[in-house]
Amino acid sequence: MLDVLGYTFMQRALLASVLIGTVTAVIGVYVVLRGMAFIGAGVAHASFGGVALGFLLGVNPTLAAVFFCLATVWAIAWTSRRAEVREDTAIGVFFAATMALGVLFIGLMGQYNVDLFGYLFGSVLSVTRQDLWLSGVLGVVVLTIVGLFFKELLFITFDPEAAQVSGIPVRRLYMLLLTVMALTIVLSLKVVGIILVSAMLVIPAASAYQLTEDFRTMMVLAVAIGNVSAVGGLLLSYRLDTASGATMVLSATAFFFASTLLSPRRREAGPSPRGVAK
Repeated sequence: MLDVLGYTFMQRALLASVLIGTVTAVIGVYVVLRGMAFIGAGVAHASFGGVALGFLLGVNPTLAAVFFCLATVWAIAWTSRRAEVREDTAIGVFFAATMALGVLFIGLMGQYNVDLFGYLFGSVLSVTRQDLWLSGVLGVVVLTIVGLFFKELLFITFDPEAAQVSGIPVRRLYMLLLTVMALTIVLSLKVVGIILVSAMLVIPAASAYQLTEDFRTMMVLAVAIGNVSAVGGLLLSYRLDTASGATMVLSATAFFFASTLLSPRRREAGPSPRGVAK
């Protein structure tokens, strides 16, 4: 199987898989501990509208999805605050609206576009050098933000009330977290696809959560599981001739069930993230 590594397209695919496995796992830890999985799923589906708009206007679909997803998460946060509706309600509204816009943009194109539907299910083997550079830049931005605000994000994750009292700008940091989550989702579109990207955001971190109570250890384990799932899923999909994105997600799911069975803790469903050691 290793002879396939001599192909340029496979080298790009492996680099993209490692990048995605790392970034989604890092952000996924915050997503899991703060209970933001539904937001991740909503933004992932909202990116469909951005990708479709990019093809309609003839611009880079990934760049179009960046602006579309950022506008969506900011609109969700603004609506839930200004309109005094629950955040999950605002997510549901924008989830439906952005998907509808995507369908509308496809209709305006007036022709079938194979590349567009590649974004739905992922097409890691078709990642271009330009895609890799753009993903690399987004990945560096995301990891740099997390590194710069690591302690603050850790504080608001476990005890937002105490963080607020301590003078930490909780609302702004939450918006920053939404922003990096949106960038992470866009970063992953070409590899695992719009439909499956939220799974890679949640499953490795959820698997790591089963195995440790230490935040830093959880992040390291999540990155390891994310990378093994992404790279292993890619190689397995090549060997079995299956869809790469789906194989990556199923590999991560296998890790989740294994970690659940091996978990040293016996927690009831829906535990509070505050039970995790800092």
